[in-house]
Amino acid sequence: MAENDKDRSTERLAGYEALIERYGLDVIPNWHKSVVTTSGIHRIDSSEGIVEEVYPPKYWPGDTPGDHLEFALKYDGTNLAILASLFQIVAERDVLEYVSSRPTGKYARRLWYLYEFLTGKKLPLDDVKRGNYIDLLEPAEYYTVNPARQIRRQRINDNLLGNPRFCPTVRRTETLRDFETANLPGRCREVVSGYSAELLRRALGYLYTRETKSSFEIEHIKPTSTRTERFATLLQLAEQEDFCEKLRLIELQNRIVDQRFRDSDYRTSQNYVGETIAWQTERIHFACPKPEDLADLMEGLIAAHKRMDESDLAPVVHAAVIAYGFVFLHPFEDGNGRIHRFLIHNILARRGFTPKGVMFPISASMLKNPADYDASLEAFSRQIMALVEYSLDEEGCMTVHNDTAMLYRYIDMTAQAEALFKFIDQTIEIELTRELAFLANYDEAKKAVQEIVDMPDRKIDLFIRLCLQNNGILSAQKRTNHFDFLSAEEIESMERVVLAAYEKRTLNDD
Repeated sequence: MAENDKDRSTERLAGYEALIERYGLDVIPNWHKSVVTTSGIHRIDSSEGIVEEVYPPKYWPGDTPGDHLEFALKYDGTNLAILASLFQIVAERDVLEYVSSRPTGKYARRLWYLYEFLTGKKLPLDDVKRGNYIDLLEPAEYYTVNPARQIRRQRINDNLLGNPRFCPTVRRTETLRDFETANLPGRCREVVSGYSAELLRRALGYLYTRETKSSFEIEHIKPTSTRTERFATLLQLAEQEDFCEKLRLIELQNRIVDQRFRDSDYRTSQNYVGETIAWQTERIHFACPKPEDLADLMEGLIAAHKRMDESDLAPVVHAAVIAYGFVFLHPFEDGNGRIHRFLIHNILARRGFTPKGVMFPISASMLKNPADYDASLEAFSRQIMALVEYSLDEEGCMTVHNDTAMLYRYIDMTAQAEALFKFIDQTIEIELTRELAFLANYDEAKKAVQEIVDMPDRKIDLFIRLCLQNNGILSAQKRTNHFDFLSAEEIESMERVVLAAYEKRTLNDD
């Protein structure tokens, strides 16, 4: 027997892993896996996003479901999806026995509340009459809403991000802590403070258009000028109005898709994200919720949004769970991706994260980093596909055969929050900084060109653009086609001032 096999033979699963194995649960694995060994060694290993922690023998919790449930809350975190799945199978008496044995204990009260929250059933227990209120989730470990909802029955502060119909969780990872302390709104204000109000006004118009085109291009769509203008107009409203409610979302969908694909309600058919790889062969990347589950899930998402909107939750976390939650629910036949990215702007602007009068071209960052954007979507879609049982008919219509609603109700969106913070950071440091610098340099170049030859604005714009496209030099053909009225000396002087204005930038990147 190999040494590694000997080590494994002395190990026993604990917490969520023990319960998953005991009850044969089909669930997305928890981010933290616990094992108790007889060897007395404590170690932590990490692989493919799963942290495996091995504990010495004194940590063994016992053999009952209650023992492992308490261990899970202590060491594996609060995984609503696993708990919801478990509570459908575990005997009520097992939960009752555990809670009754320590009715004032904090882990017993948390599990008692979560059992009733996730199942809708009420355990035959009297309300807790004394003791302090305790937080359901530890704010040091999870992002939570404040003020919390006080639950008298268990004397619990329910600080979850949502409700039984839709309740995402986000762990306070080191990555997220670092982004929060980086003060991205302050960094953005610092970037824009160096420019005039007039330049910022002009920049905003350009950024609306840039964001619109990038959002469509992510989906390989070339919109008409009318659709581009409609979406850009909606972005201008993002700072003022809350679009995360049913009628507004339908209105939004109607305004950004081809009129032939406008929906009057949430979809009534099963949809999915996939690609054709051969004749009548589809590769399925993501199966969306069943249409009969959709109304309840969307009501839950909108209620969760309202709850977060009234709290002091970090705006980026709020935007991540609602925008990604929306695209995972995929409530419309078309336009879901664009609405998902629009909701990011809508929430960040309304929550005051984005400085007034400034818009982040986040879709441009996503477009430039497609692998990172795909990874943020696949962090959930890849895991869920192992649990969805489906078939496709000859016309490519999907039928989902198992009950899947719970898979979409309780998503750990830590990966999506990390991804959104990263995109915002890149947007501020690269896209926004670059566009503002470009406009400022353009103004300088335009003024200098005008002092050499007082041409119409349209001609100056064309001259600068053609120079920048050719490393600062106007090609002979472009001279002949567009500027044959200029002398060689005038062109050389104008090329020099354009180069001087943009000398701090890499011209090919423009």
